[in-house]
Amino acid sequence: MKPSVALVALAVLVSAEAMAQPVFGNPSPTAGSSTSQKANEAADQAAYKPVEYANKGKKGPALVVIPGEVKSNNATFAQKFGPNNIADFAELELSQANFSVLERSNLGALLNEVALAYNLGDPNAARKTMQIGKLKSTQWVVKFDILKAEQIAENKKGFDGRPIGALGGLFGLGGSVAGHVVGSVQTAETTGVWLVGMRYKIMDANTTEQVAQGYQELKMEVGQTRTSVMGVSDGAKGGVGLDTMVQRLVQTAVWEIDSKYK
Repeated sequence: MKPSVALVALAVLVSAEAMAQPVFGNPSPTAGSSTSQKANEAADQAAYKPVEYANKGKKGPALVVIPGEVKSNNATFAQKFGPNNIADFAELELSQANFSVLERSNLGALLNEVALAYNLGDPNAARKTMQIGKLKSTQWVVKFDILKAEQIAENKKGFDGRPIGALGGLFGLGGSVAGHVVGSVQTAETTGVWLVGMRYKIMDANTTEQVAQGYQELKMEVGQTRTSVMGVSDGAKGGVGLDTMVQRLVQTAVWEIDSKYK
């Protein structure tokens, strides 16, 4: 017996729903409000976006990402990020770009020996470690270092109506009500810009010799606004965070590796 058209349509619908992306609710008490909409619009700008790597269709060399270094003296960055955080992002993006990535978690204690060999540029130690298990097929060892993370600029502006309101009341300009309104106006705006820079190094897995290197630098802007009139306030704060900056730098570096060295 042939299935009816209705049954076929139902099967297609169920299949489409099964493949649909998960949808989640928003339990926030301010969901749908103007503050929620503005905050979500800002968050959308910082959300993760996959990169379309130019040579994704071409299989890349087998590689291992070793933990890099955070050479910035910025205390905030150093406390928040370690070499393994950066390497995690790098493994994700290199896999997205169709490189054969041997994850560090599969290396166990051997990872320290591998990292030491390539950081010291010791070809004998490198050959010894690369003869073990899955490492035999490895062609590249890749490392990502943060060289810079510093706030390079800050700009502030604002208006405080209290002195003007006091003068208006003192000289009878505009009446006491008008003076009170002007005196209640306060605005403030602050913008800070950071520069965060990342270097990548590609090393030959057998010789420890450098195959290629590159450097990427991106700006990170953080801003805050505040307005208050007659007790009614409005404000916003946001910008791209350090996590997002590191991920975008890794994406930019991997895009270059995929484009130039595959």
